[in-house]
Amino acid sequence: QVQLVESGGGLVQAGGSLRLSCAASGRTFSSYAMGWFRQAPGKEREFVAAISGSIWRGENYGDSVKGRFTISRDNAKNTVYLQMNSLKPEDTAVYYCARHSGGYLDRRETNYGYWGQGTQVTVSS
Repeated sequence: QVQLVESGGGLVQAGGSLRLSCAASGRTFSSYAMGWFRQAPGKEREFVAAISGSIWRGENYGDSVKGRFTISRDNAKNTVYLQMNSLKPEDTAVYYCARHSGGYLDRRETNYGYWGQGTQVTVSS
């Protein structure tokens, strides 16, 4: 059973930064693509960023965060990160980490089989 545990959320002023972490259980972490998604109140969950598994190499970002957020991973620590800079009030949401069913980049949440419990990010204006 794969478990994903997010941390690093909190309250920050507009223009500030936060780094989210997602620690994963399991011995084959490096093989799988990992993603971050977010859901704001009253809105559907949306894709934020993804990073491929070790064979594929690459990252992909949602249009609203491109140039401000950076996804990375440390396979030795079974951890994926989301560095969020220049935060805006519209970035306020619950952020979820997810593990893909394979190693390639993918924005479709239906292809992510394991999800964390989420961490709240609130950006004040």
